[in-house]
Amino acid sequence: MTSATEPETPAAGRTAATPRLIATDLDGTLLRDDKTVSDRTVAALAAAEAAGIEVFFVTGRPVRWMDVVRDHVHGHGLAICANGAVVVDLHDGGRFVDVRPLESAAALAIVHAVRAAAPGASFAVERTSGIHYEPHYPPFQLDPCARIASAEELLDDEELLDNDGDEGGSGGSDGGHGHEGDGRGNPIVKLLAFHPELAPDEFLGLARTAAGEHGSFTRSSPTALLEISGPGVSKASTLARYCAERGIGPEQVVAFGDMPNDLEMLSWAGTSYAMANAHPEVLAATTYRTAANTEDGVAAVIEQILHGMP
Repeated sequence: MTSATEPETPAAGRTAATPRLIATDLDGTLLRDDKTVSDRTVAALAAAEAAGIEVFFVTGRPVRWMDVVRDHVHGHGLAICANGAVVVDLHDGGRFVDVRPLESAAALAIVHAVRAAAPGASFAVERTSGIHYEPHYPPFQLDPCARIASAEELLDDEELLDNDGDEGGSGGSDGGHGHEGDGRGNPIVKLLAFHPELAPDEFLGLARTAAGEHGSFTRSSPTALLEISGPGVSKASTLARYCAERGIGPEQVVAFGDMPNDLEMLSWAGTSYAMANAHPEVLAATTYRTAANTEDGVAAVIEQILHGMP
């Protein structure tokens, strides 16, 4: 087991080359269990940016849950949220820069297929304006603005489709990216499915087999809660797009994660670290390890990277 001060690193304590970008998950990775960012981690992130290394937060969280790290995004201001479905500018009030939605027809097909494969499943629909859920879906975070109805109603609700508001405080997107799919003002960024009895990985396997052709399935919760994005949408695919725009190759990226929704990103990055507290699949898929999120494992690696820079 590695310690917080001695993470496993390539080439005796340094990455093979000085990275240009650090991509890190939040929950279970950068954040401590109380959802705070430690002083050591704040200092390490700032030092990396000062050294010319971009830091991207790449998370399954919706935009409205990004306040905890808003002050720690430096030069570019961008964060990848909802497992790659949205990119937001945290320097501009959470403005949506890019949205890669799940089309309503695909979401409805997923609901029907997952219900048939795993009776008892309940669903929530995450749109750019917020979350709405079925009556039996557990309200993990109560949202007073949520609409409660069947998944079919939530996916076909004209008011929800046409709501132009967004969860970050400003509307629309910019430049070369934007809302796709339904062509409406309030697209679906994520469908969530919960099962009260199945084990998390069992539920994930069943759902992927039943409906994998309609979307990208993953999970980041210790419960049987699945997160479903549009086909091909993942942390890795969106990160790769933004790295390509900056002329950054995967070999110049160091990534950190702990759960199955990080697997594609960790496999894509040239250097990847699993937290000591990571899911077994993540530990098996990554070459390097660092200390747990409670022991500032991300900061420990950043400190070593900076120490090894010329």
